[in-house]
Amino acid sequence: MKWKWDRIISVATLVTSLLALCLVLKKPAPVAQPQAPAAASANAQSFQAKIEELEKPKEPGQPPAEVRLNADEVSAAIAQAVATVPASSGQAAPGVPTSTPSSPDAMLGAGQPEIKDYQVSFEGDVAHGQFLTQIAGKDVWVTLAGHLGSKDGYATFDPTEFKVGDLIVPVSLVNDSLQKRLAEQRDRMKLPDNVGGIKVENGELVMTQR
Repeated sequence: MKWKWDRIISVATLVTSLLALCLVLKKPAPVAQPQAPAAASANAQSFQAKIEELEKPKEPGQPPAEVRLNADEVSAAIAQAVATVPASSGQAAPGVPTSTPSSPDAMLGAGQPEIKDYQVSFEGDVAHGQFLTQIAGKDVWVTLAGHLGSKDGYATFDPTEFKVGDLIVPVSLVNDSLQKRLAEQRDRMKLPDNVGGIKVENGELVMTQR
């Protein structure tokens, strides 16, 4: 009977692997809808106008200025910024490596993969991000959600959700690797000199003047 159980376990393992692969390659539900070019341009301008409010000198006796940005404004600003960065500059958004993800460390390893598409949304106090990259030559969507904050002049991110394709990965398995990766790229997490803090609140990104 032992060989029968071994065979059953082998088949079950194979089926589970195939199901996981299908989930990884499956496109998940989008976290946001794409913007029309005209709307994206208007949202990028709105983003810039609000950021300029933080650059104005603070009036004596007045509290620091605060601006609120919606997901469309943030997404449009990111798209505009990415469009000005050459693909060969190595400044692409951090993602997952172009190799088979055999572990959380591999999934969040070193390297700057090409990001083909991305979406951002805010819900309550949670930020959602979703981007399309390549893993082992296959287009794969990676979804992150978590709490965005700041400490000592640097942005922080505490994940609450991590998905590859439609496959849910326990946050406990990836958080250490993610935090290590963020620490390695700490310079990218530094807030602008005129920004004292950031957070997501009531479905908006809130930035406070330093």
